[in-house]
Amino acid sequence: MDASGAVQDLHLMDLTKSFGDFVAVDDLNLIIPAGSFFALLGPSGCGKTTTLRMVAGLEDPTEGRIMLGDMDITHEKPYKRHVNTVFQSYALFPHLDIFENVAFGLRRRGIKSVEPQVTAMLELVELGPLARRKPAQLSGGQQQRVAVARALINQPGVLLLDEPLGALDLKLRRQMQIELKRIQTEVGTTFVHVTHDQEEAMTMADTVAVMNKGRIEQMGPPVEIYDLPRTAFVANFLGQSNLLEGSVTGGGDTLSVSAQGHQFGVPAARSAVAGGAITIGVRPEKLSLAASGQSVDSGRNALPGKVTDASFTGVSTQYLVMTPWDTEWVVFEQNRASAIMRPGDDVTIHWEVAHTFGLAPDETVHLTSAEAV
Repeated sequence: MDASGAVQDLHLMDLTKSFGDFVAVDDLNLIIPAGSFFALLGPSGCGKTTTLRMVAGLEDPTEGRIMLGDMDITHEKPYKRHVNTVFQSYALFPHLDIFENVAFGLRRRGIKSVEPQVTAMLELVELGPLARRKPAQLSGGQQQRVAVARALINQPGVLLLDEPLGALDLKLRRQMQIELKRIQTEVGTTFVHVTHDQEEAMTMADTVAVMNKGRIEQMGPPVEIYDLPRTAFVANFLGQSNLLEGSVTGGGDTLSVSAQGHQFGVPAARSAVAGGAITIGVRPEKLSLAASGQSVDSGRNALPGKVTDASFTGVSTQYLVMTPWDTEWVVFEQNRASAIMRPGDDVTIHWEVAHTFGLAPDETVHLTSAEAV
C-alpha cells in the first residue's frame, strides 16, 4: 500500500540471482497485480523461493529491480519494505499469548492502543475466543492463522506466503486453502504464494506462474493453464498428461496428426505448432475406455491398449493402459454403473478431439505422468 492506503502492483524487472555459476532466477520479468492472489508454482530448485526471498529483502538480486508501485525497494532493508512474510514454521513467540503475538508488530512501532486492531484481526481469522491461549495450545491450522494475522495487522502492501501449509495434514491443508482465500478476499492485500503443490496453487490463486529452471514457463488463470498447457513441463507438472510425439499431416481448423501408426485430430486453436513435428496431449480425466470390440464414435480420437492396473479411488477409478508402443497411459473414469475394467483386458482409449492439445516437440516428452509427479 502507498501513503493513501491503496494497494499497488508488484513489478519484478529483469530480475536475476546467481550463486556462483548457478543461475537460480534467470532474467525474470513479472507484474503481480494489486490485490491479487498470485502463486509461484514449481519443483524444488526452480527459483520460486529465491524470488520470494528477493522480494522480502532476504536476498540481494544479482541484477534487476523490484518495484512496489512507483517505489524501488530493490535494496531496501527488509524492515523498511511494505512486505511481510509467513513461513512454513509460523515462527510464533511461544511465551506470548495469541493476542500479544498479533499485537507484536504494532507495539514495536510504538502504537499504544492496540486492542481494537488486534481484536478485529483475530475476528478476521476466526480466533477471537482463543486470544489468551499460548501457541502450544493451538492446532497447526490455528497457529497458521495467527501467523497470517500477525503479518496482516501491519497492513503490508504484499503478503508473501512461503509454503505456508506444508506442515499440515491433508484434511487441514484443504481447509486452510479455503480460509486463506477467504482472508485474502476480505482484506484485499496482494498475496504471493510460493508452493510446489499444484492443488494449493489451483485452489487459491487468481493467477499461477509455473517456474522451471529460473524462468516462467507459463502464466495465467489456473483453468487456462490446466486446460491448455503450452509446454511438456507444464503439462506434466500441473496435473498429469498423456503425451505422444507425431507429425502434422494436414491443416485447417483441425490439424491431422500421424503418430505411432494412428491418426489423431488436434484443434488448430489448441496447438502451439501448425506443421512439422508435434507433441499431442490429453488429460487423463478426458479419456474413456471401451471394451475390445465395442464401437467408438468415428469422430473421436482413439487408440488400442491393454489394462495393466486398475485402482479404485472412490469417486473414480485410475487405470494404467499399455499402448502398442509400450508406453503406459493414465485414464481416470468416474465410477458409474458400467463395469470396471480388469488388468489384462483389451480396451480402446477414446476421447473428444476438442480435448486434445498440441505442443512443440520437447526433450521431456518421454516422461510419463507417473514419473513427472
